[in-house]
Amino acid sequence: MRRVYLDHNATAPLRPEARDAMLAAMDIVGNPSSVHAEGRAAKALVERARAQVAGLIGCDPGDIVFTSGATEAASLAIPEGAKVASAGIEHDAVLSWVQKDGMDLTRLLDVDEHGVLTGTAQGGSFDASIQDDVVALQAANSETGVRQDTLHHAQKLWALKRPVLILVDAVQALGKVPFSFANSGADFVLASAHKLGGPKGVGALVVKHGIDVKPRIRGGGQEMGRRSGTENVIGIVGFGAAAEAAARDVAAGRWEEIEELRKILENTLAASTNATIFVGKSANRLPNTSCFATPGWKGESQVIQMDLAGFAISAGSACSSGKVRASSVLRAMGYDEETASSAIRVSLGLDTTAEDVQRFAEVWLAKERKFRARAA
Repeated sequence: MRRVYLDHNATAPLRPEARDAMLAAMDIVGNPSSVHAEGRAAKALVERARAQVAGLIGCDPGDIVFTSGATEAASLAIPEGAKVASAGIEHDAVLSWVQKDGMDLTRLLDVDEHGVLTGTAQGGSFDASIQDDVVALQAANSETGVRQDTLHHAQKLWALKRPVLILVDAVQALGKVPFSFANSGADFVLASAHKLGGPKGVGALVVKHGIDVKPRIRGGGQEMGRRSGTENVIGIVGFGAAAEAAARDVAAGRWEEIEELRKILENTLAASTNATIFVGKSANRLPNTSCFATPGWKGESQVIQMDLAGFAISAGSACSSGKVRASSVLRAMGYDEETASSAIRVSLGLDTTAEDVQRFAEVWLAKERKFRARAA
């Protein structure tokens, strides 16, 4: 049985370009902080990767701080003791970190039933009630694929003339849709290598020029004093190569082909069952992401059944998988507990084929019919 991987939002397969670049980097012996020839060679690899990542994000290379991932990048961006406004659709890299540090997370931001950010709970738009230091705006949701117009909301915040910092989580958007730091409205952007075909364990925080960040990791003063510790040269090189390749794929329109496969998948399922809800279908979404729920049929049960049948999918974000709970994203969108507990995510990749989608639809529909028969 050939397995079909449909969980690209959890992690994407390592790109050949990243693999090749990392293998070559393994032969470079120098420490990037050393001034001799070997050290300068390692430093050159890091700086080349910085430029490659900057090319994907549309920022200056000097704005990039390499980290161990987007979770660390979020903790670096949020000042100690800050108050953060966000919606419940944010990733745990933003929500859980704030709560665990005992900060007062004020969930002022509402989303509608499609997962689109509407504004504050007090009146549906940003207003003078915003009393926070950081506002988190997600470029695209990992579970539903729903995208936000972060610049639109940033402009509303700017009109308030308050010294608020805007944090944009672009982890899922980067490498799938065009993204520009300058047009995002962000002061900070979160990025992760393994979501776009780079290695796991490396990411970046983009810091708007002129904004100071206080390091969480102190020591040798690497990354321009913002993140100490010897650079993960091999991982960073893989990140850079993957970012460059991802930018080419976006420019070439390759994800538009994947969007057509997603439409085929959803139309095929919808034609055979009227009990399934396609979450965020009316919103602007990532081209590869489909989230759907069959109330009463537990998402975790579906994941296990499809895994045994040879398909890798998920029930929500990989960072919250294995936890028996309803999707906090769907709950924030207004879905009830039963529906939110019944959602699964199918996320396609550039290697997904029409045959993969057709096979998945046939197997899932057969299992869905059995579920309905048992429930009758």
